[in-house]
Amino acid sequence: MPSDYHHAMTMTTPPAVLTSPFTLANGAVLPNRLAKAAMSEALAGPDGGVSPQLIRLYGRWSSSRLGLMITGNVMIDRMALGEPGNVVVEDERDLDLLGDWAQAGTAHGTPLWMQINHPGKQALRGLNAENVAPSAVPFKAELSRLFPTPRALTGHEIENLIERYANTARIAKLAGFSGVQIHGAHGYLVSQFLSAHHNRRDDQWGGTPANRRRFVLAVYRAMRRLVGPDFPIGIKLNSADFQQGGFTEDESLATVKALAKAGIDLIEISGGNYEAPAMMLGDMKASTQRREAYFLAFAAKVREHTDVPLMVTGGFRTAAGMNAALKQGHLDLVGIARLLAVEPDVAHRLLGGHDPQQTIRPIKTGIGLVDGSGSMEVTWYARQLRRLSEGQAPRPTESGLRSFLLDLPEKGLGILRNRRLRA
Repeated sequence: MPSDYHHAMTMTTPPAVLTSPFTLANGAVLPNRLAKAAMSEALAGPDGGVSPQLIRLYGRWSSSRLGLMITGNVMIDRMALGEPGNVVVEDERDLDLLGDWAQAGTAHGTPLWMQINHPGKQALRGLNAENVAPSAVPFKAELSRLFPTPRALTGHEIENLIERYANTARIAKLAGFSGVQIHGAHGYLVSQFLSAHHNRRDDQWGGTPANRRRFVLAVYRAMRRLVGPDFPIGIKLNSADFQQGGFTEDESLATVKALAKAGIDLIEISGGNYEAPAMMLGDMKASTQRREAYFLAFAAKVREHTDVPLMVTGGFRTAAGMNAALKQGHLDLVGIARLLAVEPDVAHRLLGGHDPQQTIRPIKTGIGLVDGSGSMEVTWYARQLRRLSEGQAPRPTESGLRSFLLDLPEKGLGILRNRRLRA
């Protein structure tokens, strides 16, 4: 059941709405409840550095009155990209440019958190010299041509990765970011450690749910050791990965409780991975359509057990739906992402009680394998972000097939460029 503190607060304070400020336990204040969730920008320079386009994009969003912005995933290792165009922060060589990025994003009072990630096995064939994961578990047959079977990590490598996560968080703070978010969802490395399907180890890092949680808790504690008690650390966490034998809602709830006990500042709830892309394709059940958000039911279940601040992203369509979810008390922040790629100033409308002018639609190419994977929900929107980063208007009606065909050679060039940098 919720704590007495939460019960007292709900009895003595008015229901939250989008325009309400929110104060984290460490005292950091978010000016309102509308948050930009992470999207794949793919706008890094050729060496993984911060580009002028990335700075320009976040400068554009910073004036829109969002309560929080979370960057697209920033990788902890130049030898382990998730896709071409990822920013990489493994040392202080780009500290000045990182500072410019942080300054652009926070210029109008919106906190900017860096999302920190490692892809694990979830990287296209040829992008990295090799892919690594908790265990050498291949992708399902239809994706195995795109994603190679990973090599299982050694114990020493796992300890090294934990320190890399922490070091990137330290550099983010040094550069002026307002906080960090661990990417623990969508099938990337932290998510792989949590899932019994992907993690089949029999050492201290696997074998039981408690052991599978050990990695994410170690990452959090290592970060906290380097950034101190007052710097916000959040996590994006799957409600489930929707794979047979994978990460379940019960295991997710246990992970939430463990992270809350450890002192995490904010948990963003999502779900799925590349093999079961719920985070991109959503949930079309009628009950979900009525409440709009894909993962709101799980958030309500979490709220029965802990008061840790919660953010839910995915499926919200209207200002009324967002405010209704907040008033129910099942979440503290409403996350939006793709909408900001096609309507970058939408926060002004939503905070004023008006619905978006654009509607998020499924992006289809007519190619079954591509459409079933949900990959165009990344590729198509990344192209819109590129337009924004170059000072152009988005193209909400752009063909999915056109976007796919234009993106193919660019991804190929990105993979070849990364091979040359490794040489």
